[in-house]
Amino acid sequence: MTSIPLLPKNAPFSAEDIDALNKVVAKSTPLQRSWLAGFFAGFEAAQGGAAPVPVAPPKPRSPLTILYASESGNAESLAMKAKKAATKHGFDAKVYDMADADMALLGKARNIIIYAATWGEGDPPSRAVDFYQDLMGDNAPRLDGLRFAVLALGDTAYAQFCEVGKRIDARLEALGGIRAADRVDCDLDFAKQATDWTDKALSKLAPADTGGGARVVHVDFKGGAATGEEDDAEPAFTAESPLEAEISTLINLNGTGSTRETWHAEFTTDDPAFTYAPGDAIGILPENDPVLVDQLLKVTGLSSDAALLLKIQKSYDVTTLSKPLVENYARLTGRADVKALLEGDALARFAADRQLIDLFETYPEVLNAEQLVSLLRPLPGRLYSVASSLKAHPGEAHLTVGTVRWESHGKSRKGVASTYLADRRKPGTSARIYVKPNRHFRLPADGSTPIIMIGAGTGVAPYRGFVEERAETGASGKSWLFFGERNFTNDFLYQLEWQDHLASGALSNIDVAFSRDQPEKIYVQHRLWERRAELQRWIAEGAHIYVCGDEKGMAKDVDATLVKILAENVKGDEEAGRLRLKELTKAGRYQRDVY
Repeated sequence: MTSIPLLPKNAPFSAEDIDALNKVVAKSTPLQRSWLAGFFAGFEAAQGGAAPVPVAPPKPRSPLTILYASESGNAESLAMKAKKAATKHGFDAKVYDMADADMALLGKARNIIIYAATWGEGDPPSRAVDFYQDLMGDNAPRLDGLRFAVLALGDTAYAQFCEVGKRIDARLEALGGIRAADRVDCDLDFAKQATDWTDKALSKLAPADTGGGARVVHVDFKGGAATGEEDDAEPAFTAESPLEAEISTLINLNGTGSTRETWHAEFTTDDPAFTYAPGDAIGILPENDPVLVDQLLKVTGLSSDAALLLKIQKSYDVTTLSKPLVENYARLTGRADVKALLEGDALARFAADRQLIDLFETYPEVLNAEQLVSLLRPLPGRLYSVASSLKAHPGEAHLTVGTVRWESHGKSRKGVASTYLADRRKPGTSARIYVKPNRHFRLPADGSTPIIMIGAGTGVAPYRGFVEERAETGASGKSWLFFGERNFTNDFLYQLEWQDHLASGALSNIDVAFSRDQPEKIYVQHRLWERRAELQRWIAEGAHIYVCGDEKGMAKDVDATLVKILAENVKGDEEAGRLRLKELTKAGRYQRDVY
């Protein structure tokens, strides 16, 4: 083993400093010593000293294209992390949202990593639709020689698990690409698996010789000058490292006669590392209903195990009835009738509006604790659009949570996170929360830009934060809210606050649609159409448009209405209106946060 030369006694330091430095050097790695060499060379240059002369010219870095298709931000976050990791593997990496990419970019790439999420039942994320269709189309270019690796993100609760990533992986190969690393399909608990895969994929794609020669390490001596990547930084609190925050307020926003149950929850902390921007999401790591967990244990013969109940209550998903779980249960028990559920559409018919408890009750077996836990996946967090501005509420995050309760197959069902807050949390208790940045649902950087905010029900949440932020910063831009719910009397969420904002000028216009206050149903898209002339003027003035809410219902209808409104200026040509809406999307002026 080669010994590391240490500082001699005649080095220009005090005896104590020489001893301290030798202790550090003795334990250092080659990478750490290389970094220090670059640091001191850069420091000397920054002080006006002679520029360091490298022993050998630095090797050019290999180009790497990193593409992502993201709806909730998970794929985007992984792509940003991969860019940082790629530097260590000798790459000059560039990250692209599929919304900003085209086939020409793909055709020029030589090495590519793709992080692709699947949305709903096998669809690409909305921002990636055009790129995805072009890739799958007949006019896609040949990609001979392209080395690629695909990581797929999905949710095993859906039948078309990771379908988009699977199709992209197969299509790249069909077009002549060379698979450098096998595709991995990740469920909701993807963090560690994705990190490991990224490291392996980068190693496989890396140039054959990344060692040797002088390593030049860049060190910033500019006193913290902006780099343009500040918004790429990971939040301090993530799903893997959450914040234990106090719940200071829990208020049901609906009136007593409402058919809805919507809770305004305020979380407080004195930790300065807790930050978010309006438009971001706050994740809650919930706990299961102990009554449901107890029922699950009883039906599997484990009712007396209190420690197991607590473990499952806090850490495992006990509601999702997925195909992988049924496959594992059939394999574990050897039951032919459970295996038969995997044939044709039998599972889809059985699982419709059912949960895990129904499988165990219909096909009961006695399990031990290890067997039961092996069937369960980790309990995922739930994301909610943040309904506040940190500038208006320092040290706080507010959420607007619609409680989910329903009846099916003779059972009362409950949403995991929503009833965790509504039924089992009180002011003064705490919950584990984290921040999920949403870089594609942001206020305009220019506060004079008009904004149009469209949402129904809890989809109004981010706009509360938007208006608060603009009020606190003194933004001069006009703002217009379109809000829809069932009844004016019981369901006008944050009514008094909107009225105060109108009075102060922080909110310029508000149009509401209460669907059940008259014989005919009126929704936000109807209000948009009624006000289309003024909407067109705002859009011509550069307004940014935001939509938040249910993707298959409200958001889809709003899309169609906006297309019609934009088509009016081109003689009703809806294809031209659709193209104009795409242009607004590309320009960042049409942003959606849908679920």
